[in-house]
Amino acid sequence: MFSTKFDNIASYDIKGIAKLLNCMKRRVQKLLKKTGALLCFSVLFSTGSFAQQEEQNSLYMFNVLNFNPAYAGSRGSLNVTAIGRFQWAGVTGAPMTQFLSIHAPFAKQNIGLGLNIVNDIIGARNRTSIYADFAYSIRLNRSNHRLAFGINGGVDIWQMNTGSMIINDPTDPAAASYSTTVANFGGGLYYYGQKHYIGFSVPRILENDLNNPALAGNSRSARHFYLMGGYVFNLTSVVKFKPGTLIKITPNAPLTFDLNASFLLYEKIWVGAMYRFNESAGFNLSYTFADMFTIGYAFDFAYNDLRFNQYGSHEVMLQLDLRKKQKNYLSPRYFSYF
Repeated sequence: MFSTKFDNIASYDIKGIAKLLNCMKRRVQKLLKKTGALLCFSVLFSTGSFAQQEEQNSLYMFNVLNFNPAYAGSRGSLNVTAIGRFQWAGVTGAPMTQFLSIHAPFAKQNIGLGLNIVNDIIGARNRTSIYADFAYSIRLNRSNHRLAFGINGGVDIWQMNTGSMIINDPTDPAAASYSTTVANFGGGLYYYGQKHYIGFSVPRILENDLNNPALAGNSRSARHFYLMGGYVFNLTSVVKFKPGTLIKITPNAPLTFDLNASFLLYEKIWVGAMYRFNESAGFNLSYTFADMFTIGYAFDFAYNDLRFNQYGSHEVMLQLDLRKKQKNYLSPRYFSYF
């Protein structure tokens, strides 16, 4: 009898605790939608390793150098790409990211050199990455299929500016601004032709210590693995179809991937749809003019719990390709998505 009553009381207490935890969870989620402060602290001061740290990018097909150094020089031109991403519009402290990449081929396209800069802001947390890229490619056949090996090296500058946040207790060590700079390096492979590509890369190999000295914790950068591929199909003389995917693997985090299906019209206009596993769906557009300028736009909208109180994520892009006309390089329009 005593055991049964005790079990009933324990069961009642457990249910009460569960209700309390669910109530707290809802309040935290509501607060998270209204302010970026909690998001910043969870990203920078987590007591465990960072699971997902790499910046999100829906126009990644225009910005492969951001995660694969072997891509450097593969377009056969001096390429400059600038992208701005505004994630979860309408949410205070939501991520904003700026990408800038520059790369070109040398030594008859056997060597590629590049520079990749990323500035990522989430609330009061800011990360600026500056990396140099080197690639060496081998021509495999007369069709100009090439296999490139790439390495990169650079620094990540992490900053936490708490001056932009409302702090209840200024004496709390967690309320102090914090900055650290860590070096890293990575590598990748890239096999490509005029109509196909396959790539694998690890842009940051080292798992650096990112702890704030004023706090106890075990925050480290996470190692990310990228696998990508795509192919161009000729549907008609003026329409081409290119499906592609980017798979992202991070230890201790769920696997995620992007799927893209794009159409090239009249060698100038790209129209595509995208799907990001368990997160969002959207579309992307681009237009190439004067055989050297490309402008692009992408929109994706979350269909998970983040779909509320926000107006989707937006990306804008401007790309420049400068090439010597006498050089018989691959079509820049095909490589808009390679």
